[in-house]
Amino acid sequence: MNAYRDQYATVFNGGNKVVLLAVSVDSAAALASWAKDADYPFRFLSDPQGVLGRLYGAWVAKYGSDNRSLFVIGPDGKIQHRQTPFREIDPAAYRELDEAVDRISAGN
Repeated sequence: MNAYRDQYATVFNGGNKVVLLAVSVDSAAALASWAKDADYPFRFLSDPQGVLGRLYGAWVAKYGSDNRSLFVIGPDGKIQHRQTPFREIDPAAYRELDEAVDRISAGN
């Protein structure tokens, strides 16, 4: 999550025309504390039963958790870009994400 925070202004246009939501099975209280301590500029959603993970195909029943999937949803509410799994330690993954966010934000 630190990579998202550290690249937020660049990759997510500082929140201009972009909303970043991080979804986790962790409790709302734990996520709020973690987000505050690390000064994350985006919101976390608690999904302890994995409802969203199941809907988006990110749920891993064996671990009772979601895998690291990333979805960019356009203004029309449809998934316009996906990276599954998201390779959070690979700089190329952030370049791909940056390009997708720019393209979708521009309406192309």
